[in-house]
Amino acid sequence: MTRTRELVTSIGAARVTTLGRKASLTVVLGHGAGGGIEAADLQAVGAALVTAGHRVMLVEQPWRVAGRKVAARPATLDTAWLEVIARLKLGEFLVGGRSAGARVACRTALQTGARGVVALGFPLHPPGRPEVSRAGELTGAGVPVLVVQGERDPFGSPREVRAAARGVSVLTAKGADHALARAGVPAPGLSSALDGILAFVANLTP
Repeated sequence: MTRTRELVTSIGAARVTTLGRKASLTVVLGHGAGGGIEAADLQAVGAALVTAGHRVMLVEQPWRVAGRKVAARPATLDTAWLEVIARLKLGEFLVGGRSAGARVACRTALQTGARGVVALGFPLHPPGRPEVSRAGELTGAGVPVLVVQGERDPFGSPREVRAAARGVSVLTAKGADHALARAGVPAPGLSSALDGILAFVANLTP
């Protein structure tokens, strides 16, 4: 079962696509700055979660719905995300997303009341600039966080994430880069990490 609807926020209209039926736990996922919810890793994780009996909601930020090519500023992304979450009838839920969407989920996790965060391809630092660390977003989430990181991610390797964000769970997607996919197909390393994602979510399911 798939249903799509628009929700009006103070930033503009956002779009929410629901996968699966109502369940004891919902996982709300956001997209990255370079694409939308059609990203192969988001789709693969969403499908796996629905098969496991969870409901998934994929949120498209207003800048994307409006057809803009450049993502909004972090504060604007956070505002739209918080307003969307507040409008949804979720019950118990987790948040997450890929890349920029994962950052939004971490920054706002406590405010939303989420039970945990699933971060796909967390951009720990800009490529080649490890001194500009965003580890504080992971360690400051205030809830359990799982990061699924490509082995060859230029925004931070799994080893870098483990070292910079102690206490955060990290799964390595072997052979994958930041996209966790190639030519629109999930990387084999992501497929092998799905069991770990499902175990993390199951552990937080009421």
